[in-house]
Amino acid sequence: MRLLSVALLFALIPCAVAEVPQVAQKPIEVKVVVVNMFEVGADSGDAPGEYQYWVEREHLDTVLPFPQGYHDLRLNAKTGVLGVLTGVGTARTAATMMALGMDPRFDLTHAYFLVAGIGGIDPAMGSLGSAVWSDYVVDGDLAHEIDAREIPKDWKTGYVPLGKSTPYEQPRAARFGDDGNVYHLDTALVDWAFNLTKDTVLMDTPAIAERRQQYEGDAAKRAPFVLRGDNLSAATFWHGRLLNQWARDWVKYQTDGRGTYAICGMEDTGTMQSLTWLAKAKRVDVDRVLVLRTASNYDQQRVGATAAESLAETKVRQYSAYLPALDSAYRVGHVVVDSLVANWAQTRDHIPVLSPVR
Repeated sequence: MRLLSVALLFALIPCAVAEVPQVAQKPIEVKVVVVNMFEVGADSGDAPGEYQYWVEREHLDTVLPFPQGYHDLRLNAKTGVLGVLTGVGTARTAATMMALGMDPRFDLTHAYFLVAGIGGIDPAMGSLGSAVWSDYVVDGDLAHEIDAREIPKDWKTGYVPLGKSTPYEQPRAARFGDDGNVYHLDTALVDWAFNLTKDTVLMDTPAIAERRQQYEGDAAKRAPFVLRGDNLSAATFWHGRLLNQWARDWVKYQTDGRGTYAICGMEDTGTMQSLTWLAKAKRVDVDRVLVLRTASNYDQQRVGATAAESLAETKVRQYSAYLPALDSAYRVGHVVVDSLVANWAQTRDHIPVLSPVR
């Protein structure tokens, strides 16, 4: 009888444990997610990559383990600003951003996303150290390609839109749909961000002042400035005047003439693809995304140099405007971040827009 009583007691224990109420932890409401792509070493205190200035200057002091993504997350618990480092390339970025969007620790439904990275600028559009806000992010990878040595003589390029037979074939509408080819950011939000930051004074140095004089055109020779232009995102680090012309033509084609190529990056379509699908799942608001790229180098050779010679000089941390571009990304981007946070009573539920001119 005693053994039977003990057995009954142990049989009841799981039920009792199961009935203990579990206190669900409330997700952290994030106000702004700053998206950077690479870091050189540690997150702070050494040679900087895209992440370090944001970690140090925005006081992203709380480290949150993130094994499902590329790198640990960092949070300023007081301001609600979250930093994510995606890794280089479209695949790492898309996977990291999807993992972040599905992480139950965070409420991202009202969050703004600021991509802040460096890139190569078209000298016809801007100069070293300049900052570019983009309306369009265009994919430069989804395509067919024939080696340039085998293309027909009347072709401008061996790059052919996916599902087409010739370069820039019309009608443009892709055989497989537009999903992933081009992303159009919220115009009103880009208007607001550009207007807020267009007069920001950017770092200039004697070294980049000397380098920009080696390029032709007024825009290339200007001191660093804030401008508006569109973003070509491609995992291949391309370089040279001929590919620059391809980039201009490709962006025009994919945006039906609405976009103007200004700067290139490697990851931004990965970010946009994940955020687009996360928005369908009601996890984020894709209209709250901003893409800011700053010019660490020109996307082509200077006068008197070959594309190969120029490419040989163009390595991470050897870019002619590497540190000024990192500084510009923070200097321009933090103005937007700080404004969104300071005005959270309004920006939480309403995307900021330009005040009407009186």
